[in-house]
Amino acid sequence: MSEIPAKATESEDPSDGARSRAAEEAAPADMWQSSPPGSIYDYIKVASFSLSPGGLIEQWSLRAEQLFGIPAHRAVGLDPIEAFVDPDLRSRGQRKMAEILDGREWTGVVPFRMPDGEDGSRGEEGMAEVYVMPTRTAEGDKAAVCIVVDVRTLRSIETDLAASQAIFGQSPFGFLLIDTDLRVRRANTRFASIFGGTPDDHRGKGVHDYLPRAEADRVSATMRRVLESGDSITDMHVTGFVPDSDERRHWSINLYRVHSGSGRPIGVAWLGTDITARREAAREAASARRNLALLNEAGARIGNSLDLETTARELLDVVVPGFCDLATVDLYQALLTGDEAPPKLADGSAELRRVAFASAVSDAPFGGSGERVELGAVHRFPFNSPCADALRTARPQRVPAEEGGLVQSTLAVPMVAHDTVVGIVQFARTKGSEPFGDRDRDLAVELAARAAVCIDNARLYRREHERALILQRSLLPPGDPEASGLDIACRYLPGNAATEVGGDWFDVIELPGHRTALVVGDVMGRGLRAAVAMGELRTAVRTLALLDLEPAEVLSALDEIARGLGTPGGVQQATRAARQPRDADLCEVYLATCVYAVYDSVTRRCTFANAGHLPPVLVEPGEAALMLDVPPGMPLGVGGEPFEEVEVELPEGALLALYTDGLVESRDHPLDEGLQAFVQALTDPSRPLEDVCDHVLNSLDTRHGEDDIALLMARVQGLPTESVGDWTLPREPRSVGRAREYARAQLLSWDLEPLVDTTELLVSELVTNALRYGEGEIRLRLLLDRTLVCEVWDAGLVQPRRRRARDTDEGGRGLQLVGLLSAAWGSRRTPRGKTVWFELPLPGADSPLTDPAEALLSLF
Repeated sequence: MSEIPAKATESEDPSDGARSRAAEEAAPADMWQSSPPGSIYDYIKVASFSLSPGGLIEQWSLRAEQLFGIPAHRAVGLDPIEAFVDPDLRSRGQRKMAEILDGREWTGVVPFRMPDGEDGSRGEEGMAEVYVMPTRTAEGDKAAVCIVVDVRTLRSIETDLAASQAIFGQSPFGFLLIDTDLRVRRANTRFASIFGGTPDDHRGKGVHDYLPRAEADRVSATMRRVLESGDSITDMHVTGFVPDSDERRHWSINLYRVHSGSGRPIGVAWLGTDITARREAAREAASARRNLALLNEAGARIGNSLDLETTARELLDVVVPGFCDLATVDLYQALLTGDEAPPKLADGSAELRRVAFASAVSDAPFGGSGERVELGAVHRFPFNSPCADALRTARPQRVPAEEGGLVQSTLAVPMVAHDTVVGIVQFARTKGSEPFGDRDRDLAVELAARAAVCIDNARLYRREHERALILQRSLLPPGDPEASGLDIACRYLPGNAATEVGGDWFDVIELPGHRTALVVGDVMGRGLRAAVAMGELRTAVRTLALLDLEPAEVLSALDEIARGLGTPGGVQQATRAARQPRDADLCEVYLATCVYAVYDSVTRRCTFANAGHLPPVLVEPGEAALMLDVPPGMPLGVGGEPFEEVEVELPEGALLALYTDGLVESRDHPLDEGLQAFVQALTDPSRPLEDVCDHVLNSLDTRHGEDDIALLMARVQGLPTESVGDWTLPREPRSVGRAREYARAQLLSWDLEPLVDTTELLVSELVTNALRYGEGEIRLRLLLDRTLVCEVWDAGLVQPRRRRARDTDEGGRGLQLVGLLSAAWGSRRTPRGKTVWFELPLPGADSPLTDPAEALLSLF
């Protein structure tokens, strides 16, 4: 309370002093406290001083010292006009002083200037609002009491009040002033518009009147901490409800401590902003980012394998637990078994197999539609179930939760690829997780669609792979091949489902004269295209082998055929196009490697020709394995280079191995290492060939699955000398009878009497033809193995040609008779002429002998 230092006259009533003392005793103890009371006078600068009848300062209060900066001992006795008023305004000030001392009250704004300092510094200037009240001294002289207020402080208070009114009346944010008891002292209009009523209706309420209990306790503790420590709180998120609404709202509040003018804490200011829309937008943005990240992860992780079950597991690895807590994948059983379309697809009742299950909370499969289904089990969904409905309509369905179960929300999403439903995936969230929304449903459909496309691609690839494998296997020799003078063992291992089928092949072709052609080849490339090219080349090899061409000639003809495979006009068009410069279309180029060997069981000599293939490996008895030095030549399909032949004599019991690069080369092992390992694996060739093949495949790190593997092994078992009859005949008519005698004697020594008559007749025909149409000396050879082969050699180059004789012709029926009585016959060129041969089955074989008499009669 400001001091008023005017002299008071003593009261004439003696009771006044008693009343004054009684009032002082009855007043509260803190009314006259010496410490600042914390009233409005703490904010505005109010001072007082008194004037004597002479217009001089008579009393100077402490607040006047603070306002004007002049101590009382300097101020008392000064003329306030002369001391504080500017010289230009002093005359006017003197007139006002005279009026005041004459007993008139006056109020006005007066500019003033502090007296200059003792150090000569100029005093500060200011504006003061002055209220002058006339008084009288004890002697009855007129005096005055002046109350002075600093105008700058008043203007500042007016500005602060205007700002306060703006906050409480115009602010778009909710504002509360809370006292030290955590009760609302004042609320603004915005806060009242949210929680109802007028601002005055909220006075005295606490935070528990606005927020749920747990949230109110948290906010109360925070406000108590702010009140005690003075540390402000920024962007504290609070959740609650507004009256007459069940919608959860979110606010961001700022709390800071409020002080009085004297610095004493008087409460906490609450500034709140509704961030419900912002939280929802942030939540949607976060959900969109999560969904996008999930789709990106799905694109990176799903479909890396061409296996259906693996693709299904990859889908669940992506969605659990990032999108849901449990998930299952069921695929149509018919698709898994290779059928084109599942039966009863329209009504959703076809059999399905559960191929994948994942859980973040439990290892037990959930039923989804009621009944539990184990992983790998084949099952059906009930006709009226949501899952069956999803399969029928190809649209996602919500599956009702089981009462008392772990799952609270389930989506059944059909897996649709290229307008075909291939299965269904169920996403489930347990209690405690947020139920699936519309955005979640759209994301689930997208995830299922991506997985469905990958699964359908895997199914189509598997179907193509199986067809190519069937085609390839159908083109390979069935069972265990047999050959004269050779013990044969072979292995073919196709690539796995993750790699396309290759063009590896092998073949064992029986040639006339108990000779055998051994073939191993590899078409470059993969897939059905390579398998078809392999089939065409294998067929061409067998056709060329039946012509009994030399190995180099076979590869030359095969090279032209390979060049014609990629040309619509065939071999001739490819040959003409090869002579013209043009840009090669690599997509239509068929290249292949091949090694072709012809083994003669009588001489045990083997002739090799190689078209860019890996070298054969030979293991002689008691010797280490070695790779034969066969000139590699160019791959088939390149053309322009001739092929060379190499003839090798194979000792009895030797082991010959032909193979493809899949056996000795892999991604992690170079070819040289693989070849060396293969040679070292052939350490014991005396073991059974089947065991040798298994040992090679088991000991080599073949990395099976990266490429096809073809392995062909042959152990040499030459035709015994006693199984060969060889005679040279002079070129004279008597040689025909002599040839019959040689044949009869040889057959009788072999206990083949049932074949004597037929053999004599056919030998006569062939020797007669050699005498009549051939040149040089004649050679007769009989070979006994699994069949009886008779060969007639001469130096003539003209090949015999079978024709049908007319009824009136006297001759021309000799070759017809050979064809009727023999199992097979033919001719081939030799380095010194030609050889005409025929073959007869042995007695007791599956093919019965033809009666010569009936054969002769059938010619007429």
